[in-house]
Amino acid sequence: MAKQIFINLAVNDVQKSMDFYMALGFTNNPQFSDDAGKCMVWSDDIFLMILSHEKFASFATKPIADTKSKLAGLFSLSVDSVDVVNLMMENGLNAGGVEPAEMRDYGFMTQRTIEDFDGHTWEIFYMDMSKFPTE
Repeated sequence: MAKQIFINLAVNDVQKSMDFYMALGFTNNPQFSDDAGKCMVWSDDIFLMILSHEKFASFATKPIADTKSKLAGLFSLSVDSVDVVNLMMENGLNAGGVEPAEMRDYGFMTQRTIEDFDGHTWEIFYMDMSKFPTE
């Protein structure tokens, strides 16, 4: 079996969150989705499980963090160009996301940040390694 990553997030409104992540470019895998949780696919090996608080709590060993006021994790998605970064951000903002910081340009990497309805923070970035400093 291929090595895969599944990120699990507690959300207040599963359908609204699914619509937001679809606007960012994720697709839904209905095989692993129900009313309490949706499996959102980023690539063949990267999946996002958006789960109602009740369903998330059934797996959790600690209380669910209030991600609207505290950072519980920082998730990053690599894309193929700065244009894709900007398109994803535009789509995410139009779907109700929030951009909490200005775009950052590190010379070799351009990065923008978006938060979903529950405050989960995603960094969308493009990296051009040919511009990476050698010294």
